[in-house]
This record gives sequence, structure tokens and C-alpha cells, in this order.
Amino acid sequence: MSDPLGASRSAVRASGVLRTMTARSRGEAHRVSTPLELFFDLCFVVAVAQAGGRLVHAVGSGHPGHGVTGYLMVFFSIWWAWMNFSWFASAYDTDDVPYRVTTLVQIVGSLILAAGVPRAFDDGDFRVTLLGYVVMRLALVTQWLRAARSESDGARVTALVYAVGVVICQVGWAALLLPYGAPPAWAFVLLAAAELSVPAVAERSAPTTWHPHHIAERYGLFTLIVLGESVSAATVAVQSALDEHKALGELVPIAVGGLLIVFSAWWIYFAVPIHGHLASSRVAFLWGYGHYAVFSSAAAIGAGLEIAVEQAVGATGISGRVATAAVVIPAAIFLFTVWGLHARHHKRGVTQQLVLPVAAIAVLACVFTGSHAVLWAGLVCAAAVALEVTLQVRGAAQTPVAPSRAPTA
Repeated sequence: MSDPLGASRSAVRASGVLRTMTARSRGEAHRVSTPLELFFDLCFVVAVAQAGGRLVHAVGSGHPGHGVTGYLMVFFSIWWAWMNFSWFASAYDTDDVPYRVTTLVQIVGSLILAAGVPRAFDDGDFRVTLLGYVVMRLALVTQWLRAARSESDGARVTALVYAVGVVICQVGWAALLLPYGAPPAWAFVLLAAAELSVPAVAERSAPTTWHPHHIAERYGLFTLIVLGESVSAATVAVQSALDEHKALGELVPIAVGGLLIVFSAWWIYFAVPIHGHLASSRVAFLWGYGHYAVFSSAAAIGAGLEIAVEQAVGATGISGRVATAAVVIPAAIFLFTVWGLHARHHKRGVTQQLVLPVAAIAVLACVFTGSHAVLWAGLVCAAAVALEVTLQVRGAAQTPVAPSRAPTA
């Protein structure tokens, strides 16, 4: 006797409306980012833009310490929620209706967080950003519970530890922020460390089956989006300054230097493939955690360019050296961090290894070069790219090619 209901359920699963959430294969061929993941990234950049904008306002108002602290705290919540979604999706993306709806809920959380950024910076009230963060994190908890329901043995334990760990951290954030609005620095560091420790604890039972190619692509795409946001922010700042001040002579060096910095950042990050380096969970997690510095510095370059433009046209009372530092410090951090995370793994010899660290130091030194400091920093970045390309070409030319053997009968 046939089972119409069972046949109907099978048809639903086959159509993608509902699938069993089991781990995907780490060796899956042609694994690429989905349209939903790309949409997720674009929505998250709204929060990145808000954080960068408030950093500009704080530094321009003469409160750089307050601005940098708030920026790093807000950016942590953005980055950590994005990172956890990306690694979960790499292992368990079913792309069915429940998965899509839950991901859209996470996007709503990111927009709530973005809406609370001005209040967090200006009034020290992080409760709205906390609400958005908790929405994102608890939505991910439901995904882990769904995975646990479908898994068994070690994989099930891993999913449950993730779910419980995330919930405990959210309780901690709520207990800290709801009564007071702003966390003490020590408490924020403590809870951030607790968040960072959840994957390390959960993965001990059984590592999740994240996909190296997929993870490398996800991080690369978010780097592209953040760099694009920097270009957009700087363009709007230059446009506004030209409309109001007609200060073309002061703005052209900043615009040219800023573009050289961003173009060089793109070139350096994507100069070599990284998926082959992500051979183990330990290596991949350290690489993924290190991207907090990559993403936050890339976004801060755009904020720094806005600050430099405002200072050049007299729209802020800060000194030229402070405005320049707002550009060159994140640029130097980006260069050094990208070298430390993956560029150094593809370089041969001391000379190649020293290019990016020395360039980072030289970019920092540009703060002392006067009114055209941003332009000088851009030229240093471009020179570093040119030197890297030259050394790579020479290295390839000096590498002996194994002689081909003639076919034997």
C-alpha cells in the first residue's frame, strides 16, 4: 500500500523546501558562495558603514580614543556574527526554506545593530546594538540545534556545545549591558574572550566539515566589500568637500593616495590563493580569527580618508598629523596582518618576506611627511606591490624547469 503522505514529504525535501541538515563534504567539488551569502554580506556592510561613520565623527570632534574604542567594540560584534554564520554555512548550508528564513532573521539582527551604532558611540548606550547582536546569535543557535537533531555521535555533541556556548555568552552580554547600557572595558574583553573560546571548545568533540575553498572565497568576498565601502566613503567625502569648499588642490593628493592604498590592499590580499594553507582546523581558525584585524583595518582606511578630507578643508579642528594617522595606521595594520596571515606562506627568501613588514613601517613613517602624507603612503603601498611583483617574476625565472622526457616505445 502506498504512502501518499510519505511521498509528499520526499517531494518537499527534493524540491529544497525542507532538507535534512547533515554535514556537507569538505571535498565537495565546485563549492562557491550562494546568492543568500552574498546578500548577507551586503547587508552586514550597512553596520560596517555605520561604525566607520561614527569613528569619523568621534575623531573629527577631537575624541580619537573614544572613537577607536567604540569602533573596535562595535566591529567585534559585526565581525563575530558574520564569521560564525560563514563557518556554519560552510559545513551545514542546506539552502532550504527554514535555513533561508533563519538567515534572513540574522540579517534583521545586523540592521538592528546598525541602527544602534550612533547611540552606542554618542551616548555610550549599547543596548540596541546588543539587541541586534543577540538576534543574530540566537538565530544561529536554532541552526545548531537543527544540525544536532540530524547528526549523531561526535558531530551531534559539537553542534550542541556550540548552541549551549552561544546561549551562555548571550546571557552574559544581557546581564552586563541591559542594566547599565555600556560595558566596562575589562568586562567586554572577558565576554569577547568567552565568545572566541566557544569554537575551540566545541570542535574538540568532532571538527565541523567546513570547506577550505568556500571559506577562502567567503573571506575574500567580504574583504572586497569592505574595501569597496572604503572607496565609497572616501568618494562621498571628496564630493561633499568639493561642493562646499572647492578645495581641489588639497583634495587631489588625498584622493590619489587613498586610491593607491586601497588598490594596493586589494592586490596584496589576492596575490596568492590561500585555500591550500587551510589544511587543519587549528590553522584555519587562527587565520579566520586574524581577519578581525584585516576587516576592521580595511574599513578604517575609508573612515581615515574621510577624516583627512574634512581636515584638509578645515571642517574639523584636529591637526593634520592626527588626520594622517587615521589613514596610515589602519593601512599599516592591514599590510602587516595580511603578510602574517597568508602572504608569508607563499614567499621565498628573506627579501620577499621583508617587503610587506618594511612597507608597513614606511607607511607609518609617512605621518611625518607633511600635508601630502596620504599621497606618500599610497606611493609606498604601490611601490611595495611593484617590488613584490618584480621579485615573484625573478623567482619564477630562476626556478629550474624539469626537462621533459621523450616518450618511450
